[in-house]
Amino acid sequence: MIGFIVAGLVIGALARLFKPGKQNLGWIATLLLGLAGSVIGGVVANLLGTGGIFELNVLGFVVAVIAAVILVGTAETLTSRGRKN
Repeated sequence: MIGFIVAGLVIGALARLFKPGKQNLGWIATLLLGLAGSVIGGVVANLLGTGGIFELNVLGFVVAVIAAVILVGTAETLTSRGRKN
């Protein structure tokens, strides 16, 4: 479980690094988005037969970072939309 949390932080941090611009997200939001991306990556890797949902493998990691970048962008859009109103 601790490894899953650490992986979520790493994936979330990488997603924020790859996503251009400034994101107004705290470390808890980064962790949660990284964990969500990690689960998505694990599911995709599992569906492709390269490993289990909670296994660390290259394909799952790459898909997790891509999913987390999309999630960070979505969260950024939603939080910026709420501030403008």
